[in-house]
Amino acid sequence: MLRMALRRLVAVVAVCMVTACGSSTAHTADRSAGETIPSTAQPAGSATAAKPASPAVPATGGSGYSATLSARLVITDSLPPGFAVEIATVMAPDAGDQRPGVDVPCSDSMIPLLSARRLTGTPSAMAAATLSYDAGPDDLWVGTEVLRTYADDGARRAMTDLRTFIGRCPTVVVSSGLGIGDRYRFAVAPGPRLGDDSIHVSCSTTSGSDPMGWDSVLVRIGTTLVVVQEQGNKPGGHKYLTQLAEAALRRYQTTES
Repeated sequence: MLRMALRRLVAVVAVCMVTACGSSTAHTADRSAGETIPSTAQPAGSATAAKPASPAVPATGGSGYSATLSARLVITDSLPPGFAVEIATVMAPDAGDQRPGVDVPCSDSMIPLLSARRLTGTPSAMAAATLSYDAGPDDLWVGTEVLRTYADDGARRAMTDLRTFIGRCPTVVVSSGLGIGDRYRFAVAPGPRLGDDSIHVSCSTTSGSDPMGWDSVLVRIGTTLVVVQEQGNKPGGHKYLTQLAEAALRRYQTTES
């Protein structure tokens, strides 16, 4: 019961980070490529656990919600056993054409753009879902998938802007007001060989004495961006991102009408 309550609480937090539950100052983490999830993996403590059912796509939602695009999000049947999916119905707007100039300091206001939680440009439609996985006792991995479609060349520009921002602000120090600053590190590297272009955004920070990872994989296919992100997991959580990005891209391509 406690683990189920924890799963729901963390899932709600992750949805808030990609939807309109509040402004995100997501902190992110430096990681390299890692192992994938075995196709026979099972949730911890339950060798015969059944795969959760894929959620029904809500017919309506808040401003920016697209049921049509949400139907192209990854589903549990596309993922290894142990993963759960929860579709978001409210989309927070991206940054639009308000690109920070070179005179804007590398401060906490840049973190959402540096961590790929918000992108420049204005998508014609967005869809998002929380992905969660019981990786072991007291080890719940949480991430998100976000789909963005554009009517123009916005997907390409968004990735170019992200590379530029991280090149200018690889480190951000946020003061607590007590003379102690939290340090956030960002890096961008080539992503898995998927789509027309892909990047891996590595982000790291420390909360207290605990390091946390917020890595992302962004894949551009035509005028669409497929983004898979981890949400504040312990070091090594990035290892699931390539496999999830492959599944998300495959689902998007195979559901094209």
